[in-house]
Amino acid sequence: MASKRDEVTLKCTECGSENYITTRNKKSHPAKMEILKFCAHCNKKTLHKERK
Repeated sequence: MASKRDEVTLKCTECGSENYITTRNKKSHPAKMEILKFCAHCNKKTLHKERK
């Protein structure tokens, strides 16, 4: 059976670096993921959005 989880890459909205790889349940959360995470390049917490 195929997995319901989808691997996504999170990209910083301020500097554009791709810092995190995570998974999400594509059936229960069909919208793109947005989360506050620490960016090592900006050296602060910034909004990270899912990139495809």
